[in-house]
Amino acid sequence: MKLPVHTIARVVIAGLGLVLICAAAASAQVSDRLTPIQHRIQVEQGRLTSASVEERRDALMKLGAMKHPAASRAAVSALNDSEPVVRVTAVHALTALPAADAAAALNPLLADKLEFVRREAANALGSTRSRAAVQPLIQLLTTDKEPSVRAAAALALGRIQDEAAVVPLSNILSGNASGKKSKREDEFLMRSAARALGEIHSRAGVAALVATLSDEKNEIEVRRSAAEALGQIGDPSAVPALKSAADSTDPYLSQAARAALRHLR
Repeated sequence: MKLPVHTIARVVIAGLGLVLICAAAASAQVSDRLTPIQHRIQVEQGRLTSASVEERRDALMKLGAMKHPAASRAAVSALNDSEPVVRVTAVHALTALPAADAAAALNPLLADKLEFVRREAANALGSTRSRAAVQPLIQLLTTDKEPSVRAAAALALGRIQDEAAVVPLSNILSGNASGKKSKREDEFLMRSAARALGEIHSRAGVAALVATLSDEKNEIEVRRSAAEALGQIGDPSAVPALKSAADSTDPYLSQAARAALRHLR
């Protein structure tokens, strides 16, 4: 016996309704099994698809504030967001990831079109202290056109403390990094390179630092950074240059050199 069409339709609709009810119940059961932190992560991850830039940023800030690896993993997708400010916010939400995972996620942003995105990615890579970030940061240090980005790469390399960065950083001080040395080259970049060499503590960087300290054409702040770095490294070969700088008429350079000499002793 054939059933009327409207009866079949009611049966189909009823069946679909039952399926939806079962799906909703299953979803509720899964939600009930989530821990409070997992539930919060799920909520914020859902907000990352919002059309509102501010809502996506807020979600990322909350994910970062959780300091939980799963929350940081949820933020990774936002590194590809179309809005630069969202990408940068995502960069700072990855702090709870294992160092190697964070470096793998952040390295592609060193090629971002925008200066401040590349700069923030470099800063974040330094915080990971991952050796996987060393070569990408060296590449950024030696090829990027923006001094602020190169300075960020230098400081990041100093935090990672890998000796592979010593020669590129020394080249910044000697003016060999880009073929010619611009007027300040730039002062902040040189100071960053000197500071990084001090943090790496490699004697291979002493010659470049001594030359930087001894060159009176360099800005006082650059020479002071070189003196401080020499004190950190603690190589006795720097003593003559430091003694000379200790007699400088500039009180800040003199103070830095004297402090470095005390550290050597």
